[in-house]
Amino acid sequence: MFDAYDSPREIDRRDAPAARKRHKAKRNSVSINQQKLPAGPLHIIVSIAKQRATLFSNGIPVAEAPISTGVPGHPTPMGVFSVISKSRYHKSNIYSGAPMPYMQRITWSGIALHQGPLPGFPASHGCIRLPEAFAIKLWALSKLGARVIVTRDETAPFRIENARLFVPKKPEEKPAIVAETPTPAFTALTVTIVEPAAAADPAKLPDAARPAAEQQKRKGPVQVFVSRKEAKLYVRQDFAPLFDAPVTIAEPDKPWGTHVFTLMDVKDDKPDWSAVTIPSGYAHRPDRHHRKLSAKEFERRQQRFDDLANAPTAAQALERFVLPQDAIDRISQLLAPGSALIVSDNALSDETGQETDFIVLTQ
Repeated sequence: MFDAYDSPREIDRRDAPAARKRHKAKRNSVSINQQKLPAGPLHIIVSIAKQRATLFSNGIPVAEAPISTGVPGHPTPMGVFSVISKSRYHKSNIYSGAPMPYMQRITWSGIALHQGPLPGFPASHGCIRLPEAFAIKLWALSKLGARVIVTRDETAPFRIENARLFVPKKPEEKPAIVAETPTPAFTALTVTIVEPAAAADPAKLPDAARPAAEQQKRKGPVQVFVSRKEAKLYVRQDFAPLFDAPVTIAEPDKPWGTHVFTLMDVKDDKPDWSAVTIPSGYAHRPDRHHRKLSAKEFERRQQRFDDLANAPTAAQALERFVLPQDAIDRISQLLAPGSALIVSDNALSDETGQETDFIVLTQ
């Protein structure tokens, strides 16, 4: 839900005695690179544990600031999101019109980044509060679709080369076949009225005709999500579903982790990919001596703890599934800087819907 940071409850929490651990002074400063930023896709990475947000442009950190996230009763969801709506002078439609300047929404259920007070600890109703200077900078730089990753610990993008990542491919142009027309014995004047054709639905076209139609219909960077839990691949573009397909998984019980691969640029037909790795979830080590824990339940929790603690690297995760060649060809013809491949043990969140990019939760 949206954050009512000016409610009496929130004011009481901010004025309460310092029972909570506040950040050290050096962590409270806002750092913004005032020089011209490197061109490339943005990553906004939020650390719940550090109460810190960092903005990366083309994989380079260009701004960071302290934040305030949700309290235990209204936690900020963790996972992979994107900016789906922006409003400079937004007011909450849940909490008596509480002002939320420089609001950037990441779910339609009410989670957003926006300017707000920072008491030094989690204090919101789920939103991510930002200091004014950082909120203004982020507002000016981000566009709809900018990637937002919320995780417990700090992380950062890194460059990666891997043969299993998509390579841009131009659509094949097939020459038109023109039938020979016999010379008529006489000349006649005919007039033909041609009705404008309706836009073709790519999903209903033959495979060979789909990529060209998809490129004409949509223009934004293509987004791909591969789920181990569902053994399925999903493709979206311009915040709308494009197609999906089954995925072959050799060892379904082996974890993947959650990894976000982003196409940063294409030079001389060579793709430049980055990756961000986060856990697929979080779990405490189970207590073997817990009286209410059966042996079977203990084993299940121990296995989950081990899987999360020993998740594979981004490169290893790419080796654990095989995509249909038809899907690879279609995706490769739609690639552009900003396109992404998200790989996760988890299923697609119910938050993914109309006018959203993929939302993958990692609670």
